[in-house]
Amino acid sequence: MLQQTTVPAVVPYYERWIALFPNVESLGRAPLRKVLKAWQGLGYYQRARNLRAAAQVVVDRHGGRVPDDPAGIAKLPGVGPYTAAAVLSIAFGKPYPVIDANVRRLMMRFLAIRDEAVAGRDAKIRPFLEAAISRRSPGDFNQALMELGGRVCRSRRPLCAGCPVRADCAAFAKGIQEIIPAPRTKTTKRIEAVVAVVERDGAYLIRKRPERGLLGGLWEFPGGKREPGETRTAALRRELREEVGVPSRDEKLLVKVRHAYTQFQVDLYAYRCALAGEPRPRPGRLTWATLAALRRYPFPSGSAK
Repeated sequence: MLQQTTVPAVVPYYERWIALFPNVESLGRAPLRKVLKAWQGLGYYQRARNLRAAAQVVVDRHGGRVPDDPAGIAKLPGVGPYTAAAVLSIAFGKPYPVIDANVRRLMMRFLAIRDEAVAGRDAKIRPFLEAAISRRSPGDFNQALMELGGRVCRSRRPLCAGCPVRADCAAFAKGIQEIIPAPRTKTTKRIEAVVAVVERDGAYLIRKRPERGLLGGLWEFPGGKREPGETRTAALRRELREEVGVPSRDEKLLVKVRHAYTQFQVDLYAYRCALAGEPRPRPGRLTWATLAALRRYPFPSGSAK
């Protein structure tokens, strides 16, 4: 959960997750829909898929115990260098340094490395960390660095006056801590989408996204992206014709929702409307759900709003 999310945001999700899935066996057996629903709001849903798949591997191949060696843990779905080092050091006391965004920024300043803070630059700081990591308490060492980077050596306005390693920081000695790491150019793409809120006998029409791709396997109201030159109503009718077999009619704007993802921002226009005919049957992909039942389906954050 901490791979792409802040600690304050993670805590309530983690507590609910542990209540639902107290061990690897329960997670591995859980239906994917339940797992994705528990993850709803954290984004990057492939993490949840990988976590469930990893639990299945741990049960099937490792007797329900997470591997405590680099080769074994690296083979689990979704486990990269950061997660492997975190688990090996914190759970098993193995001296493997963790490099997350906070540690990367901290060490680039400590060593006065003038570059962008991207994973491709970790080779410049890893040897130092491998030599410096505590052999007695590697988990505490890693967590201390992550905390120091997150709370003191912040991305903006680092609190150098209270930093316990200031005397040894090369960037502070040169007065260049504010310009390390080098700024990255970031552009946010804007997307406009339309969705249909179709109600029949107290139930609403929803569709399941393809398993692969962005937000794979999640459920949403039918609709999609408005193409250049299209009106929103024309886009909605085209999308419904493609997704459910019949266009919409009698469209009335219900609500506009704005939601930001990592690389783009979506303006989502939801229309209350009817269908110009019966939707094409698509078992497992298209269904009617009551308002109460909707709460059991995993939705992208924009659709959930």
